[in-house]
Amino acid sequence: MNNAHLQQLSRSLKGELFYDKTVRTLYATDASAYRELPLAVAIPETNEDLRKLIAFANEHGTSLIPRTAGTSLAGQVVGKGIVVDVSRKFNQVLEVNQEERWVKVQPGVIRDELNMHLAPYGLYFGPETSTANRAMIGGMVGNNSCGSNSVVYGSARDHLVEVTGFLSDGSEVTFSELTAEEFLQKCEGTALENELYRQIREMLSDGQAQQEIEAEYPKPSIPRRNTGYAIDLLARMEPFKEGGKPFNFCELIAGSEGTLMFITEIKMSCDPLPPKYKGLVCGHFNTIDESLRANLIGLKYNPSASELMDHFILECTKANISQRENRFFVEGDPGAILVVELSRDSQEELHRDAQALIEEMKAAGLGYHYPIVEGEDIKKVWTLRKAGLGLLSNIPGDAKPAPVIEDTAVDVQDLPAYIAEFNKTLEQYNMSCVHYAHAGSGELHLRPILDLKTEEGNKMFHTVADEIAKLVKKYKGSLSGEHGDGRLRGEFIRFMVGENNYERLKELKYTWDPKGVFNPNKIVDTPPMNTSMRYMPGIETPEVDTVFDFTDTQGYIRAAEFCNGSGDCRKTEKSGGTMCPSYMATRDEKHTTRARANVLREFLREPYEINRFNHDEIYEVMDLCLSCKACKSECPSNVDMAKLKAEFLQHYYDANGVPARAKLIANFSTMNKLASMVPWAYNAFVKFPPTAYLFNKLSGFATERSTPTLHSTTLKKWFNKHQSIVNSKAKGQVYFFADEFTDYNDTPIGIKAVELLERLGYEVILPKHIESGRTYLSKGLVREAKEIAIRNVNLLKDIVSEDIPMVGIEPSTILTFRDEYIDLVPGYLKEEAKILGKNAMLVEEFLLKEMKKGNISSDQFTKEQKLIKLHGHCHQKALSSVGPTKQLLSLPENYEVHMIPSGCCGMAGSFGYEQEHYETSMQVGELVLFPTVRQQPEEVAIAAPGTSCRHQIMDGTGRKAQHPVELLLEALVDHEQVAVKKEEKAVSSEQ
Repeated sequence: MNNAHLQQLSRSLKGELFYDKTVRTLYATDASAYRELPLAVAIPETNEDLRKLIAFANEHGTSLIPRTAGTSLAGQVVGKGIVVDVSRKFNQVLEVNQEERWVKVQPGVIRDELNMHLAPYGLYFGPETSTANRAMIGGMVGNNSCGSNSVVYGSARDHLVEVTGFLSDGSEVTFSELTAEEFLQKCEGTALENELYRQIREMLSDGQAQQEIEAEYPKPSIPRRNTGYAIDLLARMEPFKEGGKPFNFCELIAGSEGTLMFITEIKMSCDPLPPKYKGLVCGHFNTIDESLRANLIGLKYNPSASELMDHFILECTKANISQRENRFFVEGDPGAILVVELSRDSQEELHRDAQALIEEMKAAGLGYHYPIVEGEDIKKVWTLRKAGLGLLSNIPGDAKPAPVIEDTAVDVQDLPAYIAEFNKTLEQYNMSCVHYAHAGSGELHLRPILDLKTEEGNKMFHTVADEIAKLVKKYKGSLSGEHGDGRLRGEFIRFMVGENNYERLKELKYTWDPKGVFNPNKIVDTPPMNTSMRYMPGIETPEVDTVFDFTDTQGYIRAAEFCNGSGDCRKTEKSGGTMCPSYMATRDEKHTTRARANVLREFLREPYEINRFNHDEIYEVMDLCLSCKACKSECPSNVDMAKLKAEFLQHYYDANGVPARAKLIANFSTMNKLASMVPWAYNAFVKFPPTAYLFNKLSGFATERSTPTLHSTTLKKWFNKHQSIVNSKAKGQVYFFADEFTDYNDTPIGIKAVELLERLGYEVILPKHIESGRTYLSKGLVREAKEIAIRNVNLLKDIVSEDIPMVGIEPSTILTFRDEYIDLVPGYLKEEAKILGKNAMLVEEFLLKEMKKGNISSDQFTKEQKLIKLHGHCHQKALSSVGPTKQLLSLPENYEVHMIPSGCCGMAGSFGYEQEHYETSMQVGELVLFPTVRQQPEEVAIAAPGTSCRHQIMDGTGRKAQHPVELLLEALVDHEQVAVKKEEKAVSSEQ
């Protein structure tokens, strides 16, 4: 097929069609081990677009691959046809029926956001995958997803009432429950729909077929089963089984992975909201076997979930910035933790059952520690458990826990024996395995560690799958419990269900889809499972010279390969968090961290002449990365895309030259230094509308933006003339980092920070240092940033210490010491840089430490009431925490501080100033931050530690945001008044 056909198709669609290599590359993988370059990527906008795509596929002999979030783990949405992404346009909740407890949605509705929509109706959609904050209902139906709470809520199939969509000939159908008479009526007629009913009637009316299906399919007692097409469930319905459920093809569509029809609407039953009171019993065990025996005890107490984490998972969480704080309940180094969730109607019932469960485990000699977790901490425990998949990718090197046998399910009573035999099977090959997830449902996610880049690893990938398929068959289990067959398990379906049943599955597929239009080579006719891999054996990972040190990840390319495709970067602003702001604004896969990692992995492996980084395709996909750093902490695999982007830009500029605007921004400090000689002239120039417009236009900045002005003096000049008010009784000394923004633009805030520290009793010292290098890093001029890092570390390493730390007020600059400097300085300075980084902190972090020591108290601040809305800086959230800022602002006893649940403000240094990024910048601001600020009365204070955040808030809302130190200085009362009050208190207590 040539591009002319695709161009013609593109012109006929209301939506979009992409067939350039860049976009095709982004959709060549999902969260599985597979990779196949698609023919094109379609973003349909209407049902008519889908009709045209189906007609095109029929006419030109290609196929359509339905895709929502692309988080599938068995290669379901990988293929060489046209990937049809319905996540952007087919994402509406169509109808809610509160009385009958059902909801109708389009396939692109996100599971967690559906429950936000249902909550006011008192309804709840139960199945909850670990990807629930980005997984979509269409994908959940396609895979028959379950989740941690399936012991109560079952699978997507259990909730599916009706589906509407298109068959392979383009005809529109609706499948729902039928009476026996309606079923017979459906068998009459000449349409493809009628043929489907006739075919299934003929197949399942055969007594021998029914016997073979019952004998070969997984045990009915296994609630999680996705082995092949669900003809065993259809066989238990009327008219094939007297007294069975009414016939409904929905049972077949669930778990069919988009191979039978293209769904456009989904009607699902809902449950009432879960019981109000929840608690987690987090049993600590010495071995996996011990935890699985305890699991059988836990199931006696009707838990809403029973989930396992083994020691491999728990070890991974130690190194993850976000997950470290979620380990608060972990005691020692357990071989496994079993988290049993109890949901009850009263607190008393919850505590009674939790204690009874613990006592029974103790009596059985199982476990050594049983903390009960309640309230807000529950979310932290589940976040830790759900992060398991991404965290497994963090093992350095090419050998990784491989997604090969991770979805097997057996009867829960068989689970201890099955896992014991499973581990013995792996021991034959000198392999160990990671165990985690759904113990309560008879399914553990099991990942052996393999290097799929080698011939041996590729072969073992197949060998292990084959061995475990035999074991699962022995226990009459399901090879897939919830992740589906796809490319990974399809090869073994023939063995799992038997030859005759496999032929029935093929017959069913060919009847529904005779030309292979819908997602071919999944479930049936699947190629060998160790082909079309993301990493094919024999292809070496190139080594590239870099400015940053990538030793910890064994090189730049392996740092990008840490991304396993789990799609955490696709969550929206409704789920909270910061990653990934440009995706939140655009909902375009191209602007996810995953897409950027994919394009790096692909293009950096291509043949090159001089510069491996010289690819316009990488530049294009990196363009809307705001370098917010959120991925460094929120991505379970810790993919630091800001670092990867900066390194890429340096080498891309080496080949193509540094753009003038990038030079201008990088040299921000130098420009300000020159302009500060005549600040009045500079300010007049950037404030006068005609000259401001001309400057922005010529520089490539958005003309809608206000340009930061200069103060009449610099902070350093002011400080040199400043007389400290601290006497010899100072509580301690502290170095102050006068960064390039504070020194020239935010000088008044810098002055207030110094005054605040001094009035609180600290001697402030301005050490000799140069700018932070942040502007150079943001524009990819990493070599210049490296020189700055070396100079600053040398200037500060011998004076900054734990006793005399260094503080700063701008998060993006002071936190550079904690982050980039460590990977920029040469080896001989690395340890000094690490020590310096530990002792370089935000002023709020320093003051909070002093508060905890008792050196600062609420008595020193006003008793007036004030409400503060706080927006945290991205780098602060990623590398530190907004917690200290909130706690410090809450120090005045009548100050109430609310965190604005915003991610990135959208400015991101120079990003929001740049003309081509202005619109995206404002879209990001409009997600949460701007609407929240606009809703606040004038008397409510808006706080933001970041200089660019404050500018963004001003430009987007007209409101002036203050730095926390400004609010604290305003709240500080006179020292002498405090002393008088303390003396009065003392006298009063004596009397």
